[in-house]
Amino acid sequence: MGEAPADFMEFAHACSGQLFRTACLLTGDWHLAEDLVQETLAKMYRSWRRIDRTEAPVAYAHTVLTRTFISQRRLRRSGERPTGELPEPVGHLEDPALRIALLGALAQLSVKDRTVLVLRYWEDRSAEETAQLTGMSVGSVRVRSLRARERLRQVLGHDFAELSRA
Repeated sequence: MGEAPADFMEFAHACSGQLFRTACLLTGDWHLAEDLVQETLAKMYRSWRRIDRTEAPVAYAHTVLTRTFISQRRLRRSGERPTGELPEPVGHLEDPALRIALLGALAQLSVKDRTVLVLRYWEDRSAEETAQLTGMSVGSVRVRSLRARERLRQVLGHDFAELSRA
């Protein structure tokens, strides 16, 4: 295949950290997140000549990452399965107990619910951006985020109120 074009290498280096953070939140697993980012960048590399870099290649990469994650989970292609262990921390944790509770609760939600919550609230994306990344309609994103937040509250139960006060 030869050496990668310099502009692709620059792009991959610049956006891989942001992609990895999103992948960690989606998968809940450090190693699965690395695999997801690697697969995303491989897909981007294969179509690099066709990608219009005057548009938003980082947004396109996030779309590829999100849809690859949903596709893998839906098809259950991956031979690897997550365990009950928490992922390695990705940065400075202000309140580790709260973060652990939230990550554990997110892991109990469906793939689409988790994806919508991560994109909308952790990544602070609009409903329109989330809809574009997931291939859903804006209305579906809004309804799913409302219902997913309620499911998250049910999973967290009374523990969340105690943790958020601490």
